[in-house]
Amino acid sequence: MSGLGRTTTMMTRRHFVATGAALGAAALAGAAPARKLKLGFDNFSIRALGWKAGELVDYAAKQKVDFLFMSDLNVYASFEAAHLSEIKKKADDLGIALHVGSVSICPTSGTFKNTWGTAEEHLRLIIKVAKALGSPVARCFLGNGADRQKPGGIEAHIAEVVKVCKAVRSEAVDAGVKIAIENHAGDMQAWELVGLIEEAGKDCVGATIDSGNATWALEDPLANLEILGPYAVSSGIRDSAVWESPTGAVVQWTAMGEGQVDWKAYMARFAELCPNTPVQLEIISGFNRPFDYLKPEFWTAWPKARASEFARFAAMAKAGKPRDPWKPPAGEDRKKAEQAYQLAELEKSLRYCREVLGLGSKT
Repeated sequence: MSGLGRTTTMMTRRHFVATGAALGAAALAGAAPARKLKLGFDNFSIRALGWKAGELVDYAAKQKVDFLFMSDLNVYASFEAAHLSEIKKKADDLGIALHVGSVSICPTSGTFKNTWGTAEEHLRLIIKVAKALGSPVARCFLGNGADRQKPGGIEAHIAEVVKVCKAVRSEAVDAGVKIAIENHAGDMQAWELVGLIEEAGKDCVGATIDSGNATWALEDPLANLEILGPYAVSSGIRDSAVWESPTGAVVQWTAMGEGQVDWKAYMARFAELCPNTPVQLEIISGFNRPFDYLKPEFWTAWPKARASEFARFAAMAKAGKPRDPWKPPAGEDRKKAEQAYQLAELEKSLRYCREVLGLGSKT
């Protein structure tokens, strides 16, 4: 057995002895958390449809959700007060609460674009839109896993995000809006995001906790929740399947209930750690991503990865089975097939959350 294999085995056993009882107790708590959690979805779940804000609000009302998370700025026809007021009134009339957001605010990330100006101007715009729509959060993120391999590592990019957040702190506080930074696409592990939040100031910065992105950062979603949950003010939730490969593991995100996450245990703990945070589904299903952690060069991007947390991810991989990626049916138009697939994945996930997990306040 390789050194990595021995370490993984030892840490897996040690960790599960310490935490098994706690997780078992949570699972025995029943299908519904002790406190009813609000249910919603992120518009990225149905990105192929290209719907604008008004259409998304109508669809959210049809699905009888509590929250709609509009996580990009392209859904608005304009940022004029009259237009945003119209959207807010529509959502209020239909009983839909809103969370809003955008993309990278890290000027040194490869994902950052100057579409909305500088990083600080971009964040100020998200806060402005959030305030106008009554959103208590302005979601944004650092970047993705590729940023970990740049000079200075992820720490250099974290420092840049901290500077941006501190520069607009007064605007966020005055607006009553919390900057909600997501653990995004393998950019930061939970403990790294917590460090960013603490440095930037948790009075004005919180987390958008993403259970799927946890697996892209070599984390078990339940382990990620334990660390990030106390800071979570928004969320992006989906299931994950993980299985071993000859060079490490493969991750496929799935609809809720079709992966390996113990959602009864997860939601029971979610209700304890962040009971006022809505469960907002961001379903991104159907493709496979490899993580070649058995290759030594893989770890250059993860010099401070913690063995106990990686062990839980490795245990997920050992328990999983390979799955084929989704592909459109033969002869069908790909765009139409993607639209139908995304709608179906989201709607069955919403049903699972209501019927199995007891989430949401509407029937």
